[in-house]
Formats: sequence, C-alpha cells, structure tokens
Amino acid sequence: MSAKPLFKRVLLKASGEALMGNQGFGIDVAVADRIASDIAQARAMGVEVGVVVGGGNIFRGVAVASKGGDRVTGDHMGMLATVINALALATSLRKLDIDTVVLSAIAMPEICESFSQRATLYHLSLGRVVIFAGGTGNPFFTTDSAAALRAAEMGAEAIFKGTQVDGIYTADPKKDPTATRFDRLTHSEVLERGLAVMDVAAVALARENSIPIIVFSIHEKGGFAEILTGGGRATIVTDN
Repeated sequence: MSAKPLFKRVLLKASGEALMGNQGFGIDVAVADRIASDIAQARAMGVEVGVVVGGGNIFRGVAVASKGGDRVTGDHMGMLATVINALALATSLRKLDIDTVVLSAIAMPEICESFSQRATLYHLSLGRVVIFAGGTGNPFFTTDSAAALRAAEMGAEAIFKGTQVDGIYTADPKKDPTATRFDRLTHSEVLERGLAVMDVAAVALARENSIPIIVFSIHEKGGFAEILTGGGRATIVTDN
C-alpha cells in the first residue's frame, strides 16, 4: 500500500466478540489471524500500534454481578479473559514474524510482562506491536476505558475502535433499519446523544487528551490500513 498513513502511532481497540467470528464462544483462530494481518499491514506502513482487546467472547464480569455475585471478582475474571485473547492475538502476529509483546495490568510474569508506561514506550521504540492485557487492572472499568487510558499513556494520535459495523449510527443498524450513520461527531456530541460506541469514561478521557476516536468495522479485511490512509468507511470523533 503506497498511500501515506495519517498517523504515526495509534491504539487499536478490538472487542472480544470480534475474535469469536461466527462461533458462539471462544476464539476463531482464522479471525485472530486476519486481525493480525491487518495490524501487520499497518506496521509495514511504519505505523506504531498498541492494541487493547476485550474479553466478552470468554467472560463478562457484569454477568456475575447480574446474578447476585461479587462484581469485583467478576471483573477480575473478565480481566483474565482479556489476557487469553491477548496471548492468542500475539501468537497470530508472531506467525507473521511481527515482533510482539503482551503487557498485563495484572502481574503474571510466567505468562507475560507487566504493564508500565516506560516498558510500553521502550517496546514501541523497537518497532514492536504492544498488546495491553488485563484492562486497567481495576474493577468497574471497561476495556474501552483501558483503551483510552493506554492511548493517552503511549501518546497515540488516534484510537481505532473496531466494531461489528462500519461506524457510529443513530441506533443499532442490525436491529433498526432506519438507523443513519454519522461521518463525523465531536466527543461532546457522542456523550450528549448517549451514543453507545464507547462508555462515558472512555470518551471523556479521549476528549480530555484530544485523542480522536475512529470507529470502523473490524470485519473488513484490510480495512484498518485503508482507514489509516484516509480511505474506507468510518465515523471520526474529534473536536478539531
């Protein structure tokens, strides 16, 4: 791809559900491999990439709380699910000879390195893809919040939110055929309209740090690289 990328350093947020493919649970390796190939394309253009992956394909902490269980324990279980997904995606990247490191917000040194901003910047400087696991390391915070936090810490120029659809709509287009798509929004408009693209804390953190959020379909092969160069279909959330 010859087009010049619009950003030098970005954070990609992929949902755990995206890794399921058409399965009802777990990880579809073919999907993980395709997402890895999209990241590899971005790296080939010289873009530095950090990744936050959710855990909803394996476990959701709120599911425990909704059945009367302890939310904190449930969230810890969800954090472990994100580590499983991070290791799977790292494996797919390494198959493509992409140097990759997993940094976890929860220390588990036998499995991966622990997160610190210093380690993040060091690995990025060496050209590695950095996958952030374990969410923020705190209960009551989503992986969306982790994405906004890590984006700020790594100095990302944009957050790329890979979703099931090609942008932000007035309603879920899979459920509401009258839903219309936005091309551009401000962070404040997303919050004021209550648009369910990322949670409130994540959007507010991105706004405070002047980080654009670019929402696109994670299911389009090559879509990440295309949007990085200004093409493709996406909704851009920016105050600039």
